[in-house]
Amino acid sequence: MTPILLAGPAVEPLGLDETRLWLRLDSSDDDQLVLALIRAARSAVEQATRRALVAQSWRLRVDRWPVERRLRLPLSPILSLDAVRVFDAAGAPTLADLAGFHIEPARGATLVCDAPPLSPGRIANGIEIDMTAGFGASAQDVPEPLRMAMRLLVAHWYERRGDALHEDRIYTLPAGVAALVTPWRAARLA
Repeated sequence: MTPILLAGPAVEPLGLDETRLWLRLDSSDDDQLVLALIRAARSAVEQATRRALVAQSWRLRVDRWPVERRLRLPLSPILSLDAVRVFDAAGAPTLADLAGFHIEPARGATLVCDAPPLSPGRIANGIEIDMTAGFGASAQDVPEPLRMAMRLLVAHWYERRGDALHEDRIYTLPAGVAALVTPWRAARLA
């Protein structure tokens, strides 16, 4: 059950102007670098929290429905369930009625089938679930502690962009960033 990104966010949680102000940059010489750092910081915060920050479209493929008809989703928060397709043995999809499903946000996102769902006819990847994940469609929908974590991370990387990295620090978030993202971490799937 690996999520597949269909469409990334239309906006980033931090804008270029506010990030340049945070970095105290007077010129636009490093704008492309700053934009790349903003995208990288969003990705790092999303990985650290296991949450999508800004609205983005994802597809999840599963083999079959769980017996209890409750599917723990590897993404959160879920803004909308967009489509559920069940494939027959020949590979032809049937769109399921979305009214037969709901999302439970408690303890991460769980997709619940309210009625017995269609059974897939193929053994592998018999079901595709399309959804939109994120806190919202705009930067202001992202909780401020996560936006602050991104600011700190962008500044950290910007200030140290020429420094050699030690192997043990490549994947470690700075302490201030880790402190901001830890309360937002979604539980890992078993």
